[in-house]
Amino acid sequence: MGINLTNFLSSKSKNTKMIDFQDLDHLDGLSISVVSANLYKDNRDDLTMFYFRGGANYSSIYTQSKIVSENIKWNINQRPQKIFSLIVNTRNANTFTGKQGYESLKKIADLTAKQLNNKQQEDEESPKKISTKNIIFGCTGTIGETFPYEKIYKNIPNLINKIRYTQNKFIWMKSALAIMTTDTKPKLAMEECQIGSEKVKIYGIAKGSGMIYPNMATTLVYIFTDATLSNDILGKLLKKNISNTFNAISCDGDTSTNDMATIFATNEVNNSSVKSINENKIKNFDKSLNNVLLNLAKRIVSDGEGASKFITINVSKCKNEIDAKKIAFSIANSPLVKTAVSGEDPNWGRIVMAIGKAGPKINLNKLSIKFGNIIILEAGKLHQGYDEKQTANYMKGGDIEINIEIFTGKKNFTAYTMDLTNKYIEINSDYRS
Repeated sequence: MGINLTNFLSSKSKNTKMIDFQDLDHLDGLSISVVSANLYKDNRDDLTMFYFRGGANYSSIYTQSKIVSENIKWNINQRPQKIFSLIVNTRNANTFTGKQGYESLKKIADLTAKQLNNKQQEDEESPKKISTKNIIFGCTGTIGETFPYEKIYKNIPNLINKIRYTQNKFIWMKSALAIMTTDTKPKLAMEECQIGSEKVKIYGIAKGSGMIYPNMATTLVYIFTDATLSNDILGKLLKKNISNTFNAISCDGDTSTNDMATIFATNEVNNSSVKSINENKIKNFDKSLNNVLLNLAKRIVSDGEGASKFITINVSKCKNEIDAKKIAFSIANSPLVKTAVSGEDPNWGRIVMAIGKAGPKINLNKLSIKFGNIIILEAGKLHQGYDEKQTANYMKGGDIEINIEIFTGKKNFTAYTMDLTNKYIEINSDYRS
């Protein structure tokens, strides 16, 4: 089963950061199949099925946009105890498709459930009964175009025929490639940890490059674990760990109609029961889940449309985390800041502007700004040893860190973003072609 390199060739991004890929391998209870449904004008992979033969516990977080895709409406309306299949298509967002988009998902789910029931009868000693509500969807792509129901519907049998009960790094790579739109690189991450005395795996894939400012962009995030965890525990862990990972990134300040982060537990590892996320036995898993989510979130920013710089914004010593977050994103979403970074211009005045417009109170007599370890402002004044040439040289690097101290309290927040280049305009002015 080869990798469809067409997915790689649609972009000429020069960004080379974070191109290393972890070798995800087999995870019990999960099967993955990938096909080309010809949703694009070429034969790239564009349709993926994740199949949980025993059913998976799960929890999702969705976009906070007031306009949402039909697949998110579908997913929210189902609310089953277990999920048996997640189907993800690219090229079409299934947003502003109305009844046609929603009813298409129902027909696809009906067919999927029927055929997976047949597969259960063929392969399982104790077949499970799969219903339409056990199928959920992820969609990404262009908003407002008719949902390509026929192409997807006729490829469901093909997806099910390709189901294999053992994965390897190639099928994981294929699935990560298949969900990409303007991405130039697949996003994969993994951790192994323990719950009590039992070793468990946490695997994740994601997509996203533009329309990235999640309030959970076009961000899809899927996390898989073989641990035994309830829907309630999964939900609490996901909500806790989204705040400083996927809700800490911005590429362009735009929140998608399709943002979706879902964690699935196949319950294949017989770990000790977890009743609360505050128990000691779950702390290692909690930390590892955060690592996977942050790894994927950073990969999305690094692969932001047209990005040439990865920017970390640390805001500290604030009255509360809300204030720190407002200031961090005021900087991260500023076109003036982002273009200055792109032009390798140490224009710290734009940072001052973004701090001032954010809203929270600032102790101007103590305000501190650093680019990396270079002190620019100290005690509210330009540092006497500030060297413009040294700072300009720092700006030539691929990883830029902006450190700010507000001195109104003890709370902090870190946001991640990228610069704004001419390439971003080229990509988005030519997106639908």
